[in-house]
Amino acid sequence: MGRTLVIIKPDAVERHLIGEIIKRFETAGFIVDGIKMLRLRPEDARRFYAVHEGKPFLNELCEYMSSGPIVPMIIKSDGETFARVRKFIGATDPAKAEPGTIRRDLAINMTKNSVHASDSSENAEIEIKFFFG
Repeated sequence: MGRTLVIIKPDAVERHLIGEIIKRFETAGFIVDGIKMLRLRPEDARRFYAVHEGKPFLNELCEYMSSGPIVPMIIKSDGETFARVRKFIGATDPAKAEPGTIRRDLAINMTKNSVHASDSSENAEIEIKFFFG
């Protein structure tokens, strides 16, 4: 089985969407293999998003991701889990996401788009280690 990291972001936690998001994953046949709730310190958010260093949105993203609790999860499934999850959650911009995806249905905007998901199997393993050791 493949695995990837999904994070329920502060906006979704604040709006009490944790159960809704987990239910959507489980209903679609994904397995939640690890889960926790925590609050990132700003310096940890910056370390997690180091791949975006130098990009104009990094400061806003780190501030947002450390603004409230998040719920990192290890998601498992058969095959290319990271690709299946990325398709399942929808495009980063919820206005461009397919109908029925998490971001289209639940996101507020591009920053507050309710969920993060690893963008490759290699990054998934790095991101899983960041939160789950």
